[in-house]
Amino acid sequence: MQNSTALETEANRPIIALAGNPNCGKTTLFNQLTGSNQYVGNWAGVTVEKKSGIVTVEGQKVEVIDLPGIYSLSTYTMEENVARDYIESDEPSVIVNIIDVSHLERNLFLTLQLIEMNRPMVVALNMMDVLTARGDSLDIPTLAAELGVPVVPITASRGIGTDELMRVAIAQKERPAPRCFYRTKLQTALEKLAELFGDVPCPMMHAAGYFDEGRSFVHSHSLPEENLAEMDAIIEEYMADETMDRDMVISAGKYDYIEAVIHRAVKKAPLPEISTTERIDRIVTNRVLAIPIFLLVMFTVFFVAFGPLGEWLKGVFEYLINDVVIAGVNTLLNSAGASPLVISLVVNGMLAGVGSILSFLPQIALLFLMLSILEDSGYMARAAFIMDRLLGRFGLSGKSFIPMLMGFGCTVPALMASRTLENNRDRRLTMMITPFMSCSARMPVYAIIAGIFFPKNTYLVIFSIYILGIAFSLLSAMLLSKRVLKGERSTFLLELPEYRFPVPKNLWLHTWDKVKGFVVKAGTLLLVCFVAIWFLQTFDFSLHMVENSADSIFGHIGRFIAPVFAPLGFGDWRIAMALLAGIIAKEAIVGTLGILFAAGEASIASLSVPLAAVMSPAAAYAFMVFVLLYIPCVAAIATLFKEMKNLKWTLFTLGYGLASAWVVSFIVYQIGSLI
Repeated sequence: MQNSTALETEANRPIIALAGNPNCGKTTLFNQLTGSNQYVGNWAGVTVEKKSGIVTVEGQKVEVIDLPGIYSLSTYTMEENVARDYIESDEPSVIVNIIDVSHLERNLFLTLQLIEMNRPMVVALNMMDVLTARGDSLDIPTLAAELGVPVVPITASRGIGTDELMRVAIAQKERPAPRCFYRTKLQTALEKLAELFGDVPCPMMHAAGYFDEGRSFVHSHSLPEENLAEMDAIIEEYMADETMDRDMVISAGKYDYIEAVIHRAVKKAPLPEISTTERIDRIVTNRVLAIPIFLLVMFTVFFVAFGPLGEWLKGVFEYLINDVVIAGVNTLLNSAGASPLVISLVVNGMLAGVGSILSFLPQIALLFLMLSILEDSGYMARAAFIMDRLLGRFGLSGKSFIPMLMGFGCTVPALMASRTLENNRDRRLTMMITPFMSCSARMPVYAIIAGIFFPKNTYLVIFSIYILGIAFSLLSAMLLSKRVLKGERSTFLLELPEYRFPVPKNLWLHTWDKVKGFVVKAGTLLLVCFVAIWFLQTFDFSLHMVENSADSIFGHIGRFIAPVFAPLGFGDWRIAMALLAGIIAKEAIVGTLGILFAAGEASIASLSVPLAAVMSPAAAYAFMVFVLLYIPCVAAIATLFKEMKNLKWTLFTLGYGLASAWVVSFIVYQIGSLI
């Protein structure tokens, strides 16, 4: 047997794969190690997000891969399959298994499976501070001797022990000795199988039902086909149990071993009657108080982002962009004798369009910061638990809440997150309603419209739009699950982590990652979009400049489709074209309104008079509802098609959203007009 694995990649760089259970601190460790040196892509041939980064250890650059969280190598979802397949491949130089020591028994099950894979491996004992705070103690040398692999204690949230972990990891070239963690008749079966297969990675695991009942193992090791029958006979003789199938026998054997190891290595302090986490959960997850508390928490998020603080920061950004940058460039171009066409392109097309989007940067940053605080503290897991009962009444799995929640950030990763649902019916239903969540790209539209028509209650109006999105998605789920996607929803299992103070570095990285994506989008896709919009509203079909934009290419197209929106209260051709541009990117709606209504300046002050002339407050609210529900951006449409893997269901989802947007906006406008 080969006793080492190639530590060098083609780029002469070791690869360390981080593997562990969900909520074990794996991503916290990844952020501590890589900082801002992270990049995100997709796994080869799979649309599952791949997160990797570079860290320098003793002068050597090392690539670190953050694998999706898994509880065992018996996988069900696409993300779990990706993690398992990568662990089994020859690509990673070392597997670093992160263990939450506060839940040692559950975490060690995956550890034993990974050791059986016979790959160079290091165990990182995370959250040692939690163990110490509880008064427990862990005999690390004893645990390392039992497992047969290096064990390093760390506290990832504070960066304690992470440098030592990396030094041990890149030095770990030896494979663990082939072994399985069973006793009595399981051990006897192992010995028999070892005689049959020879010195190869633990055949017990393969015989237990993994990898097509061991057949692929037999073939991959060029073993005779008759070995399969002999293997089955050994399993039946030594592992038969009337109450358990093979997988259950294997799992029971592992947990027997884990229990014995914990008994030898861990000394537990007397448990308090009730922990701090349990005290908080008695209130936060209370059957009566849970939903009101959740709504109060979300209201607080929006009050911080869109209330006085967010509005003040937005005002500062607007001043810097409009009165300093744009005005300065305008003066500079005029002083240089630039032609009116060039000035119009640069000032009214490029700078004003991008500037109108960037002015919302403070509010977007505040929104993502607040959501990151909720996630890092452990509350978001409670929110999913709370919503499971409610979602169940509408035909959804509690796991659907995670993609729906991610939809507040961006629809694209939210659709991708639906892979965590095992049931194809649940996955498809979740993808159909996720676009109704208000992504951050829609937020500038709400802020502009609500700021103009509802200046005294801006954050309340925006909050109501977000709640309307949730309510409509639930009603849609109930309708679709009864009429279109019938079937039973899958069981929802969720681990509730202990409450923790958010780590400032993690908050910064999470927020910066989202803000950076927003800025890059504004400077690339949206910049091109605004230039195109400027061109289409400046020239006619003969490519002659027009004095009145109504005579432009945009004007002709807009007047053709505007009657569709007249019953909704916003039948102006400029608004119709803004909605059309919003299919490219929802932020483009604001820039288009600025270009068409206010000579390039998209701010509340510049748009309040021209928009008030063509829309009533009832029409303005109906407009926000339409933006909430109609077709998502092209990136989301492409992702929807990839994830659905079915053109019919993709078109149905888009058609349902568009029809819903028109009908609901019509109802809102008609009722609002009466009020």
